[in-house]
This record gives sequence, C-alpha cells and structure tokens, in this order.
Amino acid sequence: MSSAAGSRTTDQSLSPPAKKRRSDYKTNSNSVAENNSSGEMAQNGSTNQENSTTNSIDEGLYSRQLYVLGHEAMRRMQSAEVLICGARGLGIEVAKNIILGGVKSVTIHDTGVCEVKDLSSQYYLTKADIGKNRAQASLEHLRELNSYVSVHAHIENLSEDFLKKFRVVVLTDSSLEEQYSIGDFTHSNGISLIIADTKGLFGQVFCDFGENFTVHDVKGEQPLSAMIASVSKDKNSVVTCLEETRHGFEDGDYVTFSEVQGMIELNGCEPRKVQVFGPYTFGIGDTSNFSDYIRGGVATQVNMPKTINFKSFKEAIVDPEFIMTDFAKLDRPPQLHLAFQAVYNFRQKNGRLPKPWNEGDAEEFLLFCKELNAKNANPVELDENLLKRFAYVCQGELCPMQAVIGGITAQEIMKACSGKFHPIVQWLYFDALECLPEEGTVKEALGEPLGIRYDGQIAVFGNDFQNKLSKLKYFLVGAGAIGCEHLKNMSMMGVASSPEGKIIVTDMDLIERSNLNRQFLFRPWDVGEMKAVVAGKAVLKMNPDVNVEAHQHRVGPETEMIYDDDFFESLDGVANALDNIDARTYMDRRCVYYRKPLLESGTLGTKGNVQVVIPFLTESYASSQDPPEKSIPICTLKNFPNAIEHTLQWARDEFEGLFKQAAENAYLYLTYVSFIKNFEF
Repeated sequence: MSSAAGSRTTDQSLSPPAKKRRSDYKTNSNSVAENNSSGEMAQNGSTNQENSTTNSIDEGLYSRQLYVLGHEAMRRMQSAEVLICGARGLGIEVAKNIILGGVKSVTIHDTGVCEVKDLSSQYYLTKADIGKNRAQASLEHLRELNSYVSVHAHIENLSEDFLKKFRVVVLTDSSLEEQYSIGDFTHSNGISLIIADTKGLFGQVFCDFGENFTVHDVKGEQPLSAMIASVSKDKNSVVTCLEETRHGFEDGDYVTFSEVQGMIELNGCEPRKVQVFGPYTFGIGDTSNFSDYIRGGVATQVNMPKTINFKSFKEAIVDPEFIMTDFAKLDRPPQLHLAFQAVYNFRQKNGRLPKPWNEGDAEEFLLFCKELNAKNANPVELDENLLKRFAYVCQGELCPMQAVIGGITAQEIMKACSGKFHPIVQWLYFDALECLPEEGTVKEALGEPLGIRYDGQIAVFGNDFQNKLSKLKYFLVGAGAIGCEHLKNMSMMGVASSPEGKIIVTDMDLIERSNLNRQFLFRPWDVGEMKAVVAGKAVLKMNPDVNVEAHQHRVGPETEMIYDDDFFESLDGVANALDNIDARTYMDRRCVYYRKPLLESGTLGTKGNVQVVIPFLTESYASSQDPPEKSIPICTLKNFPNAIEHTLQWARDEFEGLFKQAAENAYLYLTYVSFIKNFEF
C-alpha cells in the first residue's frame, strides 16, 4: 500500500493526550459558552421541519421504523433532546443512528481538534479537517441525514444548566473522572445517562436511566394468544390449551381472557400473572370462587409496563450487573470491567494509553488490574493473557467495532426516549478477540503509527495486515441498509485502497424516500437514482483511496455471462446484503462452487443475524434451514379461527377453492382423457 510505505512519524503513543473535555459546573447559563451554543442552536433550529414541533410523523420517511416502534413510541422520541459528548468515530456513529431515528435534537459536544488517527474511524472527517474542531467539522454532514432533527455543535465547557436541557446524555471517549461527576449529576436530576467506549477489539456500554424508569413495552412484539381447552377451579388454577396449540407464554407474563363460557369471571379480567407448567399448560392463580368452566375461551397476552430502578454510575461501578453477549465467555465481563477502569488509571499516570504490542506497558497495565481487583469486595481470578491482549490493542480505533457499540448505544438512546423495549441493566461488554491470531502476537514494530489514516487499525493488526486489506477484491451484493454499512466499514478499514484492490457493488434498485431512514449514504436529492452508483460515490468522499465499481445487475442465472468464471475466480470474497432467500441461496451456491468466503447477514426489526462461511471450515448458508413455519390445524382453521393468520389462511383456501382448484380440474378434465379415471365413486 503506497500510503503505508512513506516515512514513519514519531511514536504518537508518546505524544501528549488529546485535549480533554472539561465539565465546569460552576459556570452559569449566561457564560460565553452558553451564549455561543445557544446562538448556534437557534440558527439551526429555525431551519427545522414543522413536524418536530407539531409532533406529527412523516410516515413516508419513517414507515419501516414505525412497524417496529409504533406511533406512540415514535412521538415520545420526537420530543427528546440528546447530548453526545465526543465526536470521534464512536460518537459520530451514535449520532448518525439517532438522527436517522428521528429524535427532536442532537447536540455534539467536543473540545478537541481532528488528528490523522481520527480518520481511522470518523467517516465525516477528511484530511482537510485536520486541526479543526471535530464537532464543527462533522456538523453539516450530520444535518444532511434528517431535516426533521435539529443538530448542533457545542465546543465549550459543560455546565449544569446546559446539561439540564437534555433527556439523554451520552459520554464517549470520556475520562473516569468525567463519568463520575456527570453520572452523579444526571442520576440526581432524572436525566438518562449512557456511557460507551471502545478500546481496540473491546467495547463497553453502561446505562443509568434513573429511578422508577418505566418500560411501556418490554418485548415490542405482538401479544400472543392461545385457544383454551379447560380451566381448573382451585387455588392454583391450571389452564390447558387445545391439543397441539402451544401457548408460547413465559413465567412472569400476564394474560387476560375472552369468549370463556361458564367461568365468565375470566372474561375481560384484570391481567393475571402466568406460571408456565409446560408448552400446553400454565397457571393463573386462584379461581376457586369462580363459576365452573364449561367450554371455549381465548387467553391473550397483555404487555404490562415494567418499572426499573437503576443504580447510579458511582454505585454500579463497584456493584456491577452484567448483560451477557456471548455465553461462551461467561467469565469475560468481570475481567473487562476491571480492564476498562485500569486503562483510565494507566492513562492518568502516563499521559497516554499503553503502546501497541508493547510488553512493558502490558505488564504495567496488568499491575493496575491486580490493584483494582484486590480492592474489590469480590475479587475475580484474573485472566492475565486476556488482560495483556487488552493492553496490546487498546490504542486501536476500529470502525467495525464502533459500528457495533454505536448501534447498541443508539438503540439504548431510543429505549430511553420511547420506553419501548427492555434497556440494558446496566453493563454490557463486547469483544472480538477472535480477530487476533490464536497464538503469537503482532511484532511491536509492525503496530507503530505511520502517520496515516489507518493507524488506528494498524495498532491492532499491524501494517502487514493493512497491506493485505488494501489488495482485497470483494463482491458486495446489495446496497441497501446493510450494504451501506458494509461499504462504510470497508472504506474506513482501507479495503481495496491499493491499485490491486477493488470493491464491486451491485444493486438493481432505485433509491426511494423510505430508504433514507435506514440507508445513510443516500440523501433526499438522490431519490430515483441507482443505489449502487450513489453509494459508491458517497464512500469515495469518506476515503478517496478506495476503488469502488458500481453495477446495476441482478445476481442470478441470467447474469452469469457477467459474473462468470473469471469474475468469481478473481475475488477474495463475497458479502451479501440481500433481502430475499432465493438470491441468498444462489450466491451461496456460487461461493461453494468457486470456494470463496461468504459474509451473510440480515435484520428484522431490532433483531439481526450474521453468518461467516469459510470454505472447508464452516457449513454453507444453504446447509441449514430455518424450522418450518407453524402449520395451522384444519379443525382450528374451519371451526375456531382466532388469529389474523387464521383468517388469512382461510381466505386463501377459499380463493384457491373457488378460482384456482376448480379451474385446474376443468383444464385437466378437458386435456387428459384418463383424468376422470383417477376418481373412485
């Protein structure tokens, strides 16, 4: 890679740390800082669309999001003002996501200036922005994402009066002292606080939504219902569902009833707590004073509000509750909880983070971990190899890691604003340590900064790895929501950034207005243009070194003269960003035939999946299938339809009986002489 071959700069890990944000709580609202900020905010607010104040919802723009959140939760979000502290890669990723989501306003706070290493993951900064304030340099790019959201930059010290304006405060790349001070203030003032950070291959999210936080809809899914076969009359009543009808309830769910004959006291009753006994039975408490059950009835799940009391940051850091992200790493969260505290202590003492792959710094970092562990009320057995690897890579800035943590953080902001879905209680740790070789380490010399935009990645994987990325030739199929994220991540990573490399992206779709809420490379003026072409041009603005070739072809047998043997043989891999099973299985067959790695992914609302297919190592995409959809018993369909899918299936059967099956039988009778012989009278 030509950019990596230039002369090396001095070791940036020895340079003074970047200017820290300051929290001056004694500054009143009439200070210069507040005047500057409010002036800028007023100017931007004047261009804000009307629906942010009238609370109407642009259903054309937010249609897909409304399917997940609903109108009530969306209206709550539209009244929320959010402060994000830190405009490096992680902070901007969070801001991008929630601006697309449609909160009322987003303010970016950063007092630091852009450096070369920021270009590793901050995709709204360019070389021309070096020396400029990061928040101000990113402002116009963020404003373009959603005209309904007011976006502001605040580059002065934080004050109490300023913080009180916001419903949610997010700290990224913050010091431990700042987390303590702002954490105390937000908790005592009813402001939701989220702390997010990444250190190389490790990520952290903390949530404090205050005391008595109400979750209006814990699961965010349609209520389940079940047909009833019997209800016992006793102190611990047991409800039995119809044969082969699983209720799907969980312990702690609440249900109400309708259409019950006999035990009419259940009809429209207050929600009753469920105790699950089996897939077809559950308990509902005391019915001993009710009438005798005769027949029928439907049990319907009720989404009950849930109240959560969050600990303050000061309390939670010494008495943590963890959310598991990987059940193969059950012992990992307590270790990383120590590591993130130790790295702040290391920086406070040395004025910098541990140098990449430096054994001396790793040993010193390990001592900090041991000191913290000894002070814990419940010390853990330290995994020294894990903690040293944390020290080796913690100076890294990786765009894909920040995409993961930024996505999770943005989702938590939306939960805090809308009350929809259960929030994280309270610590989440995530790592992608599998990206490093299982044995051995990167030579320290290969991880030294070169004064180029990829230094944040070189600190983790070394310069040899960076050179390999630059020469990759990848085929990206689809330029929708996932495709845009793939292109952004690949361009920031430096994939195909040398003359030998190339990213070929194909998508036959045109940009629609409803795409703008999720597909962040597109703008309103791009509506009607080809997705692949616009997306390719957009990522070139983020990283001009990347080679992108845009196509508008469908993948399938009809385009095999384009995507032929020579094409697939030249590839290093394929990334799917498709929205249908047929295209996915077709690309899977092609990758199996040509023995190419395949990256498969998909989303459904707040759920997502990723499958990495490696030739001769993992199963292919088509090797396993989703379980068949639950069939509807004929007796239920004909006699007891009780759900929307039952009525749809009934209507389909009626339609096919009237207009399809009869016509097919007539055709077969007229065409084949022997057709009538197939029927026995």
